Parts: sequence; C-alpha cells; structure tokens
Amino acid sequence: MKYFGGCDVGSTYTKCVILDINGKMVSDVTIRSKINAEKSSAEALELACKKVKDLGGPDKLTYLIGTGYGRNKVPSADENISEISCHAMGVHITDPTVCGIIDIGGQDVKGISVDTDGTVKDFAMNDKCAAGTGRFFEAMANAFEMPLDEFSKLSLTAKNVIPITAQCTVFAESEVITLVGEGKPRDEIAAGIETAVAKRCFVMAKKAGARGSVTLTGGCAKNAGLKKAIEQVLHIKVVELKTDPQLMGALGAAEFARQKGMEA
Repeated sequence: MKYFGGCDVGSTYTKCVILDINGKMVSDVTIRSKINAEKSSAEALELACKKVKDLGGPDKLTYLIGTGYGRNKVPSADENISEISCHAMGVHITDPTVCGIIDIGGQDVKGISVDTDGTVKDFAMNDKCAAGTGRFFEAMANAFEMPLDEFSKLSLTAKNVIPITAQCTVFAESEVITLVGEGKPRDEIAAGIETAVAKRCFVMAKKAGARGSVTLTGGCAKNAGLKKAIEQVLHIKVVELKTDPQLMGALGAAEFARQKGMEA
C-alpha cells in the first residue's frame, strides 16, 4: 500500500497528515512547535506514521511534501510547497464550493482566493504585525486570565461592543487590561477584540478577491467569537469545514504529494 504525507511546520503548531492511495486521511497529528523546526516536523511525522499499521517510519512514505514557515526543514521531504497553495488545495478537496479563505496563523493573516481546480487565484498577506494573529489571541486570553478556548466563546454573550482602538498587540493588551480593571463587561471587551480582528480580516479577504462566502483555516478558525464577528463585518457566510481547519495546510500538502507520487 502506498501512503503520502504532508507536514505543515507552523510558528505555533506543527501538523502532519497521511493519505492513502484513494485520498482518504488515514492519520493526522498536531503538536506544539518547538524552537527547532526540524525536530518539530520529525516528531510529528513519527507520531503520524505510528498511527498507520502497515506503514513503518516516515522514510516509507511514497512521497512527502513540507509546507509552512519551516517547510525547508522537513526531513526526507521530496519537495516543499508554499502554505498558501496547500491551504487552497486542502480546502478545495474538503469543500469544492468554497472560493475564499481567511487563514489566521500564529504570526500572520492571509486572504486567499481559490480557483475551481483548487489552485490559488490571488492572495494577500499581513506578516508585518502580530495583530489579529494566533499570538494576538493568546495575548488577549492572558489579559483576561483565562484559557484560549474559553476566551474564544466569551464574546458570544455580548449585547454591546466596546471598541479596541490599539492596532499593536502590546498596546491592545494594555488597553484590554485597563478596561478589565475599570470593571467594563468582559464579554463586551471580548466582542471589541473579535470585531477589531474581523476588520483586519476584511482587508485581507477583499485584497484577495474573496466573494460570496469564505472559510477560516488555521487554529483561530476554532474561535467561535471571531467567526460571528467576521460574518457581521464582512456580511458574508463563513463556511464551517467538516475536517479540522487547522489541518488544511498539511492536508493540501499531502494531496499534492499523492498527486505527484501517483505520477512517479
């Protein structure tokens, strides 16, 4: 049996997906990224391969593609492909009707427009500031002294929105701490944070030419408050993927590996 792998080495998490010859996902792993990208990818690959009974180690994969910021560090990879292309392909094979993606990674935000064959039509990226990224949300959750998953639901109960004016992560965290200290409703402060990020996502989506509906990828796609805010700000539907949205880069890489491995 042939198996094909994709390893997405992100700044915060490293993800690995293994597909069989029919494109079925037979294994997936998500781990916290280490400082050393090569060690992160090696560990994720080893764990993913162990889940496949008749595979053996990563060296037994028919074809392996690395993606993400550490894509050049994936051991034994046959090649690497940009995470933009891999997210587009991953979303396409999960839901071919989706033509727009907002990918919120640990350190950047991307807007991606997807063509009918899963290739990238256009994209825009903000990688010069951490505002609106996974790191930003971690800082905001810390300001509220609560876990990230709890913070992501906090704004859903808000009746009003308290605007967050600071664009910088450091200043925004200071602003939030001040508002919390003043006794302002926490859910309304959280709603202001989600709305501020949604506005940044709007700019990325518009630059990339996304129309009609979008889906969210990356770990922040699991943020229910952000999903609601994006729908309100962009006035479009956010499509929820049936497969873990955090795996889209690795899934797309694995699908590229399957296509290339079948041709070899």
